[in-house]
Amino acid sequence: MTVLAARTADTVTFHAVELFKQATALQRSGIDIISLGVGEPDFTAAPQVIQAMQLAAQSGKSGYSPPAGLPELREAIAGFYTKQLGAKVDPSRVIVTSGASGALLLAAMALVNPGDEVLMPDPCYPPNRNFVGAAGGTTKLIPTTIANRFQLSDTDIEQHWGPATRGVLIASPSNPTGTSIPRDALTRLIQQVHARNGFVMMDEIYLSLSYDGARQSALAIDDNLIILNSFSKYFNMTGWRLGWMIVPTHMVEPIEKMAASLAICAPTLAQHGAIACFDPEALALFEQRREAFRQRRDYLVPALKALNIDVPVTPDGAFYIYGDISAHSSDSSAFSAALLKGARVAAVAGLDFGPAHAAHTMRFAYTTGLDRLQEAIHRMKAFLG
Repeated sequence: MTVLAARTADTVTFHAVELFKQATALQRSGIDIISLGVGEPDFTAAPQVIQAMQLAAQSGKSGYSPPAGLPELREAIAGFYTKQLGAKVDPSRVIVTSGASGALLLAAMALVNPGDEVLMPDPCYPPNRNFVGAAGGTTKLIPTTIANRFQLSDTDIEQHWGPATRGVLIASPSNPTGTSIPRDALTRLIQQVHARNGFVMMDEIYLSLSYDGARQSALAIDDNLIILNSFSKYFNMTGWRLGWMIVPTHMVEPIEKMAASLAICAPTLAQHGAIACFDPEALALFEQRREAFRQRRDYLVPALKALNIDVPVTPDGAFYIYGDISAHSSDSSAFSAALLKGARVAAVAGLDFGPAHAAHTMRFAYTTGLDRLQEAIHRMKAFLG
């Protein structure tokens, strides 16, 4: 039998995907399952985007793009940051990737040497650890608190930075908590990392799906960051596999060189379609959908609390609620399985996101319509008695 590399055993399992498989199997057998599990919007690509992609296909524009992406798309992304997210960005610093996963892989390959340590909050998005591991690095999960909105703080950096630590990977808003890092706290955190000559990888995938206050990129605080983003969530293009990164100028050429070898380029037709995301009509549609997500949050948070599922920190972005099920169970994995079987509602156990709060927390995604969320609460209420 062929011997596999050690990293195959070290790869962190993404339990949300396993839950999705179970829910899908039940649905295929004719059972109606309401999914509050996988973080995929129920909205699909905007009509303008589909039309632009189709036109590009019909025009024969399906060849390779430059490794860093179509110039028009890089300019549009930079303009979006300048106009919508409060940070002036030079298009030359934008690199278009095959989803945010492609951006994470390139960032890890560019910054992490074998044996280097990267600090991350617990809870966090589980595959992030696998990207660091693929580059030969290790991850140190730091337990977070309700007081810090389940986010890292400058004090955490001071206490946990060690001889092998190279940098941090943080997200604001976060998956699974939907919480953001306040601007002053983020400023202090970045200063602590840079004082140690470390890097900050900043996941802004859900930044445009912020609901409270102005949406502002971390680049408005410090330009020396590695920003990761995606067309999947706010732009509703999950299967198009398109993302981007914004990096300091000195990193552009080496990352572009790696991208040319590892991926050649991001999907070209998807890139042509994505340019239309920034049309005024498309942006107006995305804002309507953002408001729909806000309405779902405003319904689901009190509805869960009424079922004695506590929400210790109200999410201010993304489309997740990080709920405490202590009143019902001390084993979130067993509770998740029971919900799926007994209430026909799928929600992800806390184990997926790190061990610190795993036993008593679950992630509930409001990525389905309000009517289905109401039905899910009705089923859960009946199941919980």
